[in-house]
Amino acid sequence: MNTTRQQKIASLLQKELANIFLQDSKSIYNCMITVTKATITSDLSIARGYLSIYMAPNNDKDLVIAAIRANTKDIRFRLGQKIKNQLRVVPQLEFFIDDTLDYMENIDRLLKQ
Repeated sequence: MNTTRQQKIASLLQKELANIFLQDSKSIYNCMITVTKATITSDLSIARGYLSIYMAPNNDKDLVIAAIRANTKDIRFRLGQKIKNQLRVVPQLEFFIDDTLDYMENIDRLLKQ
């Protein structure tokens, strides 16, 4: 059960992370990355970002998410620069692949058979 404060902070984090990935996705990760959802723990210490990664079919999403996880410290620093006036402490960041679109496409394909 999320409180109103958690929902507001998660929304803020989603928006700012989306801006960061919008700037970096083409040049660093060579794909398009969107933040589909952000959640935060009740003590506001850990934020989880769910990412949808759009890329050429021959590329591997696991390599992109590994690169993002390797750059988590830099992403957290940049996020801190953007939200320093809204939050006292920048939460630790965790990133996951959001595969709901793939799941929905698979269900549609199965239903059409």
